[in-house]
Amino acid sequence: MLAHIIRRILLLFPTLLGISIIIFLMMHITPGDPAELLLGERATEPALEALREHLGLNEPLYVQYGMFLKRLMKGDLGETIWTRQKVWIEVKQRFPATIELSIAAMLISSVLGVILGIISATKQYSLFDYLSMLGALVGVSMPIFWLGLVLMLIFSLNLGWFPMSGRLSVGIDLDPITNFYILDALLTKNWPAFKDALWHLTLPAFTLSTIPMAIVARMTRSSMLEVLRQDYIKTARAKGLSPGIVVMKHALRNALIPVITVIGLMFGILMAGAILTETIFAWPGVGKWLYDAVLQRDYMVIQGGTLFVAAIFVIINLVVDILYAVINPKISVH
Repeated sequence: MLAHIIRRILLLFPTLLGISIIIFLMMHITPGDPAELLLGERATEPALEALREHLGLNEPLYVQYGMFLKRLMKGDLGETIWTRQKVWIEVKQRFPATIELSIAAMLISSVLGVILGIISATKQYSLFDYLSMLGALVGVSMPIFWLGLVLMLIFSLNLGWFPMSGRLSVGIDLDPITNFYILDALLTKNWPAFKDALWHLTLPAFTLSTIPMAIVARMTRSSMLEVLRQDYIKTARAKGLSPGIVVMKHALRNALIPVITVIGLMFGILMAGAILTETIFAWPGVGKWLYDAVLQRDYMVIQGGTLFVAAIFVIINLVVDILYAVINPKISVH
């Protein structure tokens, strides 16, 4: 098992290197001139050339990539073209908002997905089973941006139950400690801010949770059905144990092993889906920041921010893989 863990850790570095190359090349083959976007269409050619020279855009691609790697080795993701702020500083400011949204979406998708999967498995071929699996199929197929707009139209504009954008309402004061607003409100015992932050978080978190919820529900149902057919479950039933004890104590414990793995991997999907969700709900996280950077052709933000998100995704996959090897040592032989 130790060899398996070491091998997985070593694979982390070429994976991140390959991601950095892909991100770098995709940015440079797309049309647009960052210097012209920064200075405007009326900028003179000497001014554009001077800015390109300053940003290193006149160098060959391999030289620019080498400069990019050199900065990464020092932990420097560069500076934004528009604000001249360090990319790493802006990531630290916005990342808590993305993590808070992703964790809330993961909690919603995990709890509801597991519950729906358990009920569907125990009531196989019932009306509830058909409806829940149909809902899971719709949830996987439905685009997040479309669902977000529909939910915003219904629950924000028409019903007025939830706000349309932002993390806090105007007039609500909160002293930031960790930049996780709900946690900061709890630490400072600011209950109006806690309720307001939770109020703002609910709609975008539910929107982001739909795809993972559907996947978790289908995986839980499939795993539960497989476990419920095992001999030890039949033995537990033959002993006269109640259906609830058989399901919750004997079946669910073994059925959740693959589900937990899927939940861990879904966190990376949430990070990617957060870009659309944050853009729709004007959530001030990394996703919205990267979207704005694409429109502004801010190379440093796109390269550094995307690589940071990709690194988080790869590390989460690594941790899940290691935990799975710990739970099930047989995986280390593959």
